[in-house]
Amino acid sequence: MKNQKNLKRQKLRNNEYYQMQDIQDRLYLQSSKGTKFTHLMEIITSEKNILLAYRNIKKNRGSNTKGVDGKNISHLANLEPDTLIKLVQTKLKNYFPNKVRRVEIPKDNGKTRPLGIPTIMDRLIQQCILQVLEPICEAKFHKHSYGFRPLRSTKHAISRAYSLAQKNNLHYVVDVDIKGFFDNINHGKLIKQLWTLGIRDKSLIAVISKMLKAEIENIGIPDKGTPQGGILSPLLANVVLNEFDWWINSQWEKFPTKKTYSTTKNSEVQKYRALKTTKLKEVFIVRYADDFKLFCRNHQDAVKIFEASKQWLKNRLHLEASKEKSKIVNLRKNYSYFLGIKLKVHKKGKNGAKNISTKWVVKSHVQEKALNKIKTNVRKHITNIQKPKKSIGLAIDLYNSFVMGIHNYYNCATNCNIDMAKLSNQTRTKIFVRLKSRRVNKSDKLPDYIKKVYGKSEMLRIIGDKPLLPLSYVQHSKLTNFSQASIYNPIDREKIHNTQKVADYKIIKYLIENPIQGQSTEYNDNRISLYIGQLGKCFVTNEELTVGNMEVHHAIPKSQGGNDSYNNLIYITKDVHKLIHATQLETVNKYLNLISVGKDTIELINGCRKLANNFEICL
Repeated sequence: MKNQKNLKRQKLRNNEYYQMQDIQDRLYLQSSKGTKFTHLMEIITSEKNILLAYRNIKKNRGSNTKGVDGKNISHLANLEPDTLIKLVQTKLKNYFPNKVRRVEIPKDNGKTRPLGIPTIMDRLIQQCILQVLEPICEAKFHKHSYGFRPLRSTKHAISRAYSLAQKNNLHYVVDVDIKGFFDNINHGKLIKQLWTLGIRDKSLIAVISKMLKAEIENIGIPDKGTPQGGILSPLLANVVLNEFDWWINSQWEKFPTKKTYSTTKNSEVQKYRALKTTKLKEVFIVRYADDFKLFCRNHQDAVKIFEASKQWLKNRLHLEASKEKSKIVNLRKNYSYFLGIKLKVHKKGKNGAKNISTKWVVKSHVQEKALNKIKTNVRKHITNIQKPKKSIGLAIDLYNSFVMGIHNYYNCATNCNIDMAKLSNQTRTKIFVRLKSRRVNKSDKLPDYIKKVYGKSEMLRIIGDKPLLPLSYVQHSKLTNFSQASIYNPIDREKIHNTQKVADYKIIKYLIENPIQGQSTEYNDNRISLYIGQLGKCFVTNEELTVGNMEVHHAIPKSQGGNDSYNNLIYITKDVHKLIHATQLETVNKYLNLISVGKDTIELINGCRKLANNFEICL
């Protein structure tokens, strides 16, 4: 299973495959220089952008979820590329969104969270808009907002919080919880904020306004809010709170001074030292979506910032802070909760003979709420292994995937090993007794990645021939400093991503610009993935594929129930393709003489012929 980081990098590759990266880079650069954009719909409705949007949404978990029209991604997949492109272009000429399906998602506290699911066509259109708006907005977003942004994650936000508490000694945290943030976004204010960011294409503004007013099933037309579940909603949420980010920034970091300071790190330090001699309130923000923290040096400043922030959110953004959940936390005495982690600071070490504590360090744990949720899921997985719905092997794989995901996320907590050990003790009996697992012996063969990470654990167990990963075996992974790089800056991008070198980009460009007529969008999009996945070589002969000598073969023919999915397609040369489908012995011998045939090659060819209900070739 791909993790979030890999998915984000894959989207970057997708931009390159469809030659949209240069366009996005240009939008980012222009936005950073203050350009006003008045013709964005031309880019949004371009063929490449629409096909890229399809590619980006098709592997989303929600792509198979049906909207009010009962359609999902398969409806779009079966359309020919030209048909899909014209359908999107036509719809955007006089756009009117379909109803949004409403689903109530259960929360841990017994309440529910409303989820809005647009139709698959509306989701595709939102993705088309997102791909154009994102680089424009990225150039204007504050550097310390981390939610739903390219190449940023929860760990980056947590790392920043650790740094402010430990390195900067900012031990007073202002927690402001916004009541029903997504449901209370002011539409008029949001449109003005988009306009301020330079998005001045009136046709696009009209489309976004209609999206915000899309009728919600069994509810009606909303007068505020943006539905959670919409592809565009996270970006719009960041647009709303971006103004707050910069307001906080202006209170300290970017407060105008008579003396001009350069942008070097040393100059920033000098500026902060000068600001500390004033009566200004020292404050820094860390934000992930609508979850944010304001770090202050003392309680007096924290109180002032707390009240000012609540008032500013109410007056400027029409958002109310929760009285119950909003508070000031002294990290020296109490924990502050952030993204599933609870953190505080404690004294470490003495300053020689003076016997004075000199350093405060962060101490963090997995939040109790998160631990309870993990415990519940672990028990469900164990029950599924004991009584598998499909196969025990699949059930174990799902459990292992869950454990690795938990470890990868929560290893940023300094005491994650203690938390996971306690959790393991609470579920150990169920694992050992119910599953009747045994210890790993030297003779047991383990996958390399499991041996590397979990091989030294005495708690690693085996069920049959499948390893069962230990919940307790996790160590704190020190968070590294986050480089403020952007995927829309070519120089930055080179540091974080190597462009595809294993396949010929000229051929990729050819595949994009020359779709196979009469074939589906899914088929034509998978041609690109297939070519890259096979490293530009024939599946059977390992020969280099070239324009004019490369054909897609359906492993299971469509006439026999096959489809255009990636797993049912292979790229092969023309001669190999003819050999697979040849029914006459004379034709078989003809093409056998044209290709280099070995034992392995014949096995692959016969495997393909068998699936095509053809007779086996014997040498």
